[in-house]
Amino acid sequence: MAESIKLSTVLALLTCFLASIRLCSAGDSDNLYDVCPTDMTHRKIFINGFPCKDPLNVTASDFKSSLLNEAGDTDNFYRSSMTFATAAEFPGLNTLGLSAARIDIEVDGTVMPHAHPRATEMIFIRAGVVVAGFVDSNNQVFQTRLNEGGVFVFPKGLLHYCFNAGFEQATVFSVLNSQNPGLASISGAMFGSNGADAKVMLMEKLKSKGDLNGVSSVDLFGE
Repeated sequence: MAESIKLSTVLALLTCFLASIRLCSAGDSDNLYDVCPTDMTHRKIFINGFPCKDPLNVTASDFKSSLLNEAGDTDNFYRSSMTFATAAEFPGLNTLGLSAARIDIEVDGTVMPHAHPRATEMIFIRAGVVVAGFVDSNNQVFQTRLNEGGVFVFPKGLLHYCFNAGFEQATVFSVLNSQNPGLASISGAMFGSNGADAKVMLMEKLKSKGDLNGVSSVDLFGE
């Protein structure tokens, strides 16, 4: 009898442990309504997500966005731009666990290494030629060259980057599996606003090493 009680206790603890792992590894919470467009009038309420609009006021325009129609401003140090459409800017995305982005990269432009702590990102090359890569938790680099129509995935939370490898402006669209993926930039964290020389050095390393598959991230970013 005592052994059966111990066994049931162990099974119960194991079940709780597995359930906790599943909860910790889950993405955005599932939606409890069919739709829940962001209520922009209550932006000072801080919850895990955004408040919903009154269902009586929901319209088709809540599920439409033109944020990604136009190219972003690439007149900057990196010659690139990233435009995001999250639930904060695109109400219809609220509770759906999705966001989207547009990346524009001029010739010789670079999107510096960064990570999205809450989302996996899948990119689609609309125009141009792009080299994209990411660094895994073993500090190994996975990099590939993508032509128009190519698709590549950046796993959740991993450092990734891309740069224009062609002779014309590149346009990239992406989908992320979180309504608020977050953005952690290595250039801002490591170099700040005055690290121009270090940024140039990193950009040149990314572009000059050719095939980086299997290369240690230490070779790129230092110790």
